[in-house]
Amino acid sequence: MAAARASVPHLVRVEVEVEILEDAARAVEAGADAILLDNMTPGRVREAVARFGDRAFLEASGGIHLGNVEEYARTGVAAISIGALTHSAPALDISFELAR
Repeated sequence: MAAARASVPHLVRVEVEVEILEDAARAVEAGADAILLDNMTPGRVREAVARFGDRAFLEASGGIHLGNVEEYARTGVAAISIGALTHSAPALDISFELAR
């Protein structure tokens, strides 16, 4: 954590991605500003919020889609990332022409 902080300006947050609560605890103890809770169930996210929500910014990501986002939102997590909004969005073929 010290190396990460030393390599960025003072206004930059240090975020750590974790997959288990034990790693979240280590990241919080090391002084991470934000924790990305990757591929955790809503129950685990709720537990992380209860344990660490007052000590770090928590974001849930991985396996979250429009069908289950409300369940994640009810955990109290500060932010939710839904990759399907970008990687599964349909393409729209448009053109932009300028005439002189």
